[in-house]
Amino acid sequence: MNRILVINPGSTSTKLAIYDDEKLVSKDTVRHSSEELAPFKRMAEQYEFRKDVIKKFLEKSGYPLSTFSAIVGRGGLLRPIPGGVYKINELMKEELREGKYGEHASNLGALIAHELASEYNIPSFIADPVVVDEMEDIARFSGHPDFERKSIFHALNQKAVARLIAEKMNKKYNEVNLIVVHMGGGISIGAHKKGKVVDVNNALDGDGPFTPERSGTLPMTQIIDLVYSNKITFDEMKKRIKGKGGLVAYLDTNDALEVQKRVESGDEYATLIYKAMALQISKWIGKMATALNFEVDGIILTGGLAYDKNNMIKWLTEHTQFIAPIYIVPGGDEEKALAEAALRVLRGEETPKNYPPMEEHYA
Repeated sequence: MNRILVINPGSTSTKLAIYDDEKLVSKDTVRHSSEELAPFKRMAEQYEFRKDVIKKFLEKSGYPLSTFSAIVGRGGLLRPIPGGVYKINELMKEELREGKYGEHASNLGALIAHELASEYNIPSFIADPVVVDEMEDIARFSGHPDFERKSIFHALNQKAVARLIAEKMNKKYNEVNLIVVHMGGGISIGAHKKGKVVDVNNALDGDGPFTPERSGTLPMTQIIDLVYSNKITFDEMKKRIKGKGGLVAYLDTNDALEVQKRVESGDEYATLIYKAMALQISKWIGKMATALNFEVDGIILTGGLAYDKNNMIKWLTEHTQFIAPIYIVPGGDEEKALAEAALRVLRGEETPKNYPPMEEHYA
């Protein structure tokens, strides 16, 4: 039996789980108030605070560290790397601690996992962080050499559900072509070609369809006109793109459940906006089908919005079912995905990578 500890730090919570092979034996989500986090100016300063939370979870669960086969943390903001499981090493820790590629709570996952694992010489890993970059070179061109398209997306959940559906097809992940649509606060749509995400929208920085709180790809000349009108500040513009865009801008809420209730109550404007979001998602599914030469084995709809069968799933199906069979995998269990990644290594099904990988493009 392989016992795995999963550490998944988020901006206002720490999600923890213990798995015995595929079986979940203990799980908790510890919420952190703004008052608790206020004293920390940088994310790295939360290290001891978060580590104490994890140790209390272990004490409460009754599983000593010495009983674990591996510890896996959520991957943070690192340099662009191919997907897979990575051994945590000193360079990775240094870059995460310094916030070299950006600061986020997920940076703490690898740092804490490695320290706890080191006490008993247990292997420690991260898997499929948001910076996974497997894009084909041709997909990086934007239209101007000063701007390159980037790969930042929900890699962990996308690859987990892709493997799940491939298995249902009685095939391996590297034998199928899939379009995976993760629909949450951000929406990422990836073209998975024989085990690699060869094209995907930058779900963090404004590329793609509009979402519950992000504007997606906007008309460029209108943005330029607004920026140079001196009617908006830099921070306000950033907020319009991420945080106060999408459903928030149109309907004053980022709660998709509330929007669904408005739709079902007959609110015509809410219905129009929600349908427009479905149409934009569908257009991006079409783009990714093109990236796969329309050789698509399946379209996977996942994330929180995939629970909405009466509206979102119905509309997306109407727009895209001619492309390939559609599979629905609601939600996104990051803890389970991380545990499965560590388990593949422990069982010898996957070889963990060194950081950074030696491929020329990523070096």
